[in-house]
Amino acid sequence: MARATIYDRDLDRNPANYQPLTPLTYLDRAARTFPDHVAVIHGPLRRSYAELYARCRRLAGVLAARGIGRGDTVAVLLANTPAMIECHYGVPMTGAVLNTLNTRLDAAALAFCLDHGEAKLFIVDREFARIGREALDRAGVSPLVIAYDDPEFSGEGGPLGEADDYESFLAAGDPDFDWAMPDDEWDAISLNYTSGTTGDPKGVVYHHRGAALLSLGNVITAGLPQHAVYLWTLPMFHCNGWCFPWTLSIVAGTHVCLRQVRAPAMYAALAEHGVTHLSGAPIVMSTLLNAPEDQKRPLPHRVHFLTAAAPPPEAVLAAMGEAGFNVTHLYGLTETYGPAVVNAWHEEWDALAPDERAKKKARQGVRYPVLEGLDVRDPETMESLPADGTSLGEVMFRGNVVMRGYLKNPASTQAAFKGGWFRSGDLGVKHPDGYIQLKDRSKDIIISGGENISSIEVEDALFKHPSVAAAAVVAKPDAKWGETPCAFVELKEGREATSEELVAWCRERLAPYKLPRHVVFGELPKTSTGKVQKFVLREKAREA
Repeated sequence: MARATIYDRDLDRNPANYQPLTPLTYLDRAARTFPDHVAVIHGPLRRSYAELYARCRRLAGVLAARGIGRGDTVAVLLANTPAMIECHYGVPMTGAVLNTLNTRLDAAALAFCLDHGEAKLFIVDREFARIGREALDRAGVSPLVIAYDDPEFSGEGGPLGEADDYESFLAAGDPDFDWAMPDDEWDAISLNYTSGTTGDPKGVVYHHRGAALLSLGNVITAGLPQHAVYLWTLPMFHCNGWCFPWTLSIVAGTHVCLRQVRAPAMYAALAEHGVTHLSGAPIVMSTLLNAPEDQKRPLPHRVHFLTAAAPPPEAVLAAMGEAGFNVTHLYGLTETYGPAVVNAWHEEWDALAPDERAKKKARQGVRYPVLEGLDVRDPETMESLPADGTSLGEVMFRGNVVMRGYLKNPASTQAAFKGGWFRSGDLGVKHPDGYIQLKDRSKDIIISGGENISSIEVEDALFKHPSVAAAAVVAKPDAKWGETPCAFVELKEGREATSEELVAWCRERLAPYKLPRHVVFGELPKTSTGKVQKFVLREKAREA
């Protein structure tokens, strides 16, 4: 225990000198400082910061009136819309916890999340009404259901049954609702479900302190200027949009909402709204670069593009540069509030030969300013490994932007934090300059279009086919999606199956984005103990 000093006497915390950190104060400040500045653009809609703040307070007020309070879960199944931004503020303004659900999940997975998170209220976009209704029918909980009808959605929605309309629901709230700061900055602000390698998804819990700090880290790392204009190509359901719904308020920036990532809409937004920043997986870059010339628009200035997942190839980076984009490579996990590592670029590296420059670009990088610890360690001894670029270990995190833990899953939480560090499950090396580089994923997670796919989940679906004796699924590099599942299948003696048949079989058991894009038949390479040698299959997938 530290010895007492003169600074420990009569200098206690009090409301005047200590307040819990929370990103909610960022919106309060933006609305007071720049009330008339445009906060949200969505189609023809323009909303100022004063209007956004009033709507968030209305939402908080009506939620509180319906009995939603500290520790209650509000689940939402929404696209990148104004309502999604409002939920990021209005829900935690009551002390409740926001659970943004992946719109690409199937009904069974959604039902699990609703039950596991004990959802008290469920807001559903009309586009996802059918899957939302099916999830509710499967779930044990019976939350109050609110239907959001986005004017920018032109397709057909499904029935939600007895559901209140979002705008009518909001109208009952007080625009001057006296929302409360969190009792403690450690209070939960959001719940994000991430795919595990086995079993059900894990519920990752964020706290107000981490969300506030990661938001500040985004401003520093992305170089966001005052009144930055951010195009929503990254799903807000993914790690709370890397905390950017809260980040933008720090600089009184403008949210440009986008329901679908399509080239014409992206180029129109970039050209017409003066977009300064956007984020996304490699597929977003591919969509921009591969668009027909008649869909492209000249950019008004250089645009900053933040990408995570697999590092972009040098050719893609060069093409993005020629198209008017500056690309920054980030790395993180759901458990670290999204990106917490950045490939901080040195200007002198621009003068390197292309192959050497590509090697620098392939590295994940160094910690965010708001992350206290990043290292590559031996997972058994917890010894920090040499920074020699070859010693392979597990990438580990430590700091205030690491999750509280997994909801109602103490065993997984303890395993993740064993040794006093968060164990990412990713294997990598540390270079002499301290930059880390991933070499493999010990969890066998495939990152496709920015979404996690459990290889074991796909393998389990394949194993259930009557003709399949063994199956192994690995990531195959893909120019568009970053990675896609590649299935290696060993058939039972005397049985037959085609790749089309197996994909159709999986389609009945998996969400569409999890389906294998390639199926290779043959005997699986195994060790002497019968374990499948996935490193051999990964090499074959790369060569295929």
